[in-house]
Amino acid sequence: MVGALALITLAGCTTDPNVTAPTDDAATEEAVEWFDQELYDKQDAERGVTPEGPEDQPWLQYINAEFVDTSQYASEGAKKACFANASISNPWRQTGWITMNEQLKVLQEQGVISEMETRDAQDSDDTQIADIDYFINEGDCDVFVISPNSTAAMTPAVERACDTGKPVIVFDRGVQTDCPTTFIHPIGGFAWGIDTAEFLIDELDEGAKVVALRILPGVDVLEQRWAAAEKLFDEAGIEAVDYFTGADPTEIKKIISDELAKGDVHGVWMDAGDGAVAAIEAFEDAGVDYPVMTGEDEMSFLRKWKETGLTGLAPVYSNFQWRTPLLAIQKIFAGEEVPKEWVLPQSPITAGEVDEFLEANDGMPDGHYAKFGGEDLPGYPQVWQDRVIP
Repeated sequence: MVGALALITLAGCTTDPNVTAPTDDAATEEAVEWFDQELYDKQDAERGVTPEGPEDQPWLQYINAEFVDTSQYASEGAKKACFANASISNPWRQTGWITMNEQLKVLQEQGVISEMETRDAQDSDDTQIADIDYFINEGDCDVFVISPNSTAAMTPAVERACDTGKPVIVFDRGVQTDCPTTFIHPIGGFAWGIDTAEFLIDELDEGAKVVALRILPGVDVLEQRWAAAEKLFDEAGIEAVDYFTGADPTEIKKIISDELAKGDVHGVWMDAGDGAVAAIEAFEDAGVDYPVMTGEDEMSFLRKWKETGLTGLAPVYSNFQWRTPLLAIQKIFAGEEVPKEWVLPQSPITAGEVDEFLEANDGMPDGHYAKFGGEDLPGYPQVWQDRVIP
């Protein structure tokens, strides 16, 4: 369990335009360092498991769960939640944050949560450590919710929260301890890498060239996505070259243009959807055929995919997970069992589903994520359309 928790760290498309791209050799070394066969096999198997739980509420579903007893926390009355958030610095996290706040309103009306005091670390380990310690010292938190900025650095602070005897819910990114009451996350980065690489391999011939666009190094889930994909490309005889882009559209266009100047590019693989449209536009600018491509369930990619008719896949790192921690609070204070490791479903959007998700998300901004899972919440669709960050 601890090994699995330590290796599942970042969700979504966190970006840092100041990242310096390493050399090709450095990138290869990182892929080797981040590959974990046991976790790869675990996530590969979980892709084929039918989740348990409510069929129409994927944010409450779970895969291969081992449940823990929470009867010690059972009590009546509205509870104060204290949320230490890594950031809302990119569209994926902003979409989730909006959804989380709409879920909060429902639980406040039901008398489950009195308030959720939130501190935003703005992508800083030091700030988030101070935020968690502030909540601990404040002394009036009934439950801690933590979306860690990074794995190792945040582990001692999470353990201090656990030491208070209050329930601790970690979601989205992991830490190197199993002390939290529950750890909530989609299947993981290796699953994403397997989904995307297998799709490209099936659509391309042996010897085809794929350009892999990666946003930044050193983030577990992103590294795992590429480690899985690189393994499968190598085994299938696909020529894959990878670059770090910082999700900068100008850099993405330059990389694709330079590769096209060297010869044909048959596929594009991305570890997050940021910049997918820029990559496609580079092919248009060069006047060449569209590649086979994987992006993400961000609306900008889905719309460009539909417009161009290219052969594509939209992998998903389920954004609806932002609802689950608050619903876990409801269960915990009701004394209900919850999964110790709460693995949520993570299913890509295929070509046959694009129209369905475009229609369902009509009117949503480009930075919105199609599988956000907030359609039944009271603010739908207006608050997501307005994109006002609480």
